[in-house]
Amino acid sequence: MSSNNIESGLIENRLFAPSEEFTKNARINAEKLAALHQQADTDYTGFWAQQANEMLDWHKPFSNVLDDSNAPLYSWFNDGELNVSYNCIDRHLTNNANKNAIIFEGEQGDTTFITYLQLHQRVSAFANALKERGIKSGDRVVIYMPMTPEAVISMQACARIGAIHSVVFGGFSADSLRDRINDAGAKMLITADGGHRGGKIVELKSAADKALEGGCPSIESVIVYQRTQHDIKMQAGRDIWWHDAVSEQSDHCEPVWVNAEHPLFLLYTSGSTGKPKGIQHSSAGYLLGAAVTNSWVFDLKDDDVFWCTADVGWITGHTYVAYGPLAVGSTIVIYEGAPTVPDAGRFWKMVQDHKVSVFYTAPTAIRALMKLGDNFPNAYDLSSLRLLGTVGEPINPEAWIWYHEVIGKGKCPIVDTWWQTETGSNMIAPIPGVVATKPGSCTKALPGIMADVVDEDGNSISEANRGGYLVITKPFPSMLRTIWGDDERYKDTYYPKFDGRFYLAGDSARKDADGYFWIMGRIDDVLNVSGHRLGTMEIESALVSHELVAEAAVVGKPHEVKGESIFAYVVLKGERPAGGIDEELTKTLRNWVGEQIGAIAKPDEIRYADNLPKTRSGKIMRRLLRTIAKGEEITSDTSTLENESILDQLQGKA
Repeated sequence: MSSNNIESGLIENRLFAPSEEFTKNARINAEKLAALHQQADTDYTGFWAQQANEMLDWHKPFSNVLDDSNAPLYSWFNDGELNVSYNCIDRHLTNNANKNAIIFEGEQGDTTFITYLQLHQRVSAFANALKERGIKSGDRVVIYMPMTPEAVISMQACARIGAIHSVVFGGFSADSLRDRINDAGAKMLITADGGHRGGKIVELKSAADKALEGGCPSIESVIVYQRTQHDIKMQAGRDIWWHDAVSEQSDHCEPVWVNAEHPLFLLYTSGSTGKPKGIQHSSAGYLLGAAVTNSWVFDLKDDDVFWCTADVGWITGHTYVAYGPLAVGSTIVIYEGAPTVPDAGRFWKMVQDHKVSVFYTAPTAIRALMKLGDNFPNAYDLSSLRLLGTVGEPINPEAWIWYHEVIGKGKCPIVDTWWQTETGSNMIAPIPGVVATKPGSCTKALPGIMADVVDEDGNSISEANRGGYLVITKPFPSMLRTIWGDDERYKDTYYPKFDGRFYLAGDSARKDADGYFWIMGRIDDVLNVSGHRLGTMEIESALVSHELVAEAAVVGKPHEVKGESIFAYVVLKGERPAGGIDEELTKTLRNWVGEQIGAIAKPDEIRYADNLPKTRSGKIMRRLLRTIAKGEEITSDTSTLENESILDQLQGKA
């Protein structure tokens, strides 16, 4: 065995085929899928040119498809022109002006319905307000908003006039906001007095003020949306209320036609150096990826109501809330608050009330709601659902089965999607009317996406279930173009190996005997235990498959003999053991993992807590878990944690 290969011992063989009824009505059948793959394999650029012409409306048609003359700084359709907002709104007005574009529900129960015509009017008026305050094509605008329609309207208004937006998640601290404003050189900040989350007011304007007081010299003006109506400070000459900014604006604004490669947005993601990376996405290529995946993977049709639960502060909220579903003329649901307010039935009540047909959420949310029992979803009518999706991390088989049986009632295909901020749209995911699914696998690459698993030397791994590096071997339209202002960092981060031939995803993966992809964890979350490279995801899945375990996270701890030992954090379905330690239960769980994967994967230590340290978006902060496992003092920023007090439990202090 080569020590360069990541070992996999957790094999899932259950197969779930779509129903005959779903297949009969699906947008893509087996014959069409085979034809798409065949075309992409034989004429790659011709395939993407056809998709771009069919899915997007162009103001100036393109003749160049892919320009790889400055690889890996690729460009697509670079002599064409379009407008993203026009593609998401205007082109639907002829036939669907009175169709709901957005169904909004606030945490406190207020609801708003916005048709495509109304969305066009509101986006146009706000775009005119931006222009009045000096924003023009190419200027950067930072958006720091609650999850309300105004967040999407802000994004679409920027796109309408060619401004480059950068959405900062409303849970980020003032320091994080300031760093992103300054890196982008933003001229304007769009924020709100606050938002409703978890029964409390999120103080957005006060955080924004603190960020600006710390020094943001490029900011010229601030527009403030009045959501919570609590008292805030407004700085004369700089700050203006949203309602005042739009009060006398025309509800018509001609779209600014931009080059296909014009940056649509910057979205900051964490970097290994500590400095956030401004991921830069193009206009046409990004929108194409968003449009085709909403059509293919989510099978969106005219009468669908699509609810992606992600905040627009993350890439999922860009592609599967603000842009992709609107580009294909769908109806989206936006929810402002937490999934457990007033109780854990909130999501399922909204599915019932708004007749949601396609539901897309994170495994973290699924596991959290699963832990609270079946009574909540069983209290509501979920019969409108026809397709379910997962995003953000691999889903463990136990949660997948619960999602399938309790939420989908055994009739809804589940599209488990692998992609990244950097890829812009789904890369590996099942086409739901064709591809049989396996719990925990994102199945196969989409047409036009050339994904593979390679070894340390860049050679494709043909052996089933032998792990390696997940790579994309050809450039694709929705990929990031660079890191804002730092082409060298872009090259060093995403093309550091294999002579720059492949996009390195940063994930380890394996392919099974059927060619299905299984994500095994981040490359930096691969453990090297006594010369064996083990993916953390598989150990976590094994732990969560035990009947007593609700959630688990695994990290490595330096070990003088093994190189690394396995340190697990476990959230139980029942009460947490006193002091976070239970030797008898630990022995049981260690043996369980040994049975599921092998003795080499048994955790050396298990610590129990009521929860795991997560950001407000549900992402587990593994760097904190590694710090705690090593017994080191936590010195990094913890302001983005949903619950900072959980750290005391994890450290054995409570």
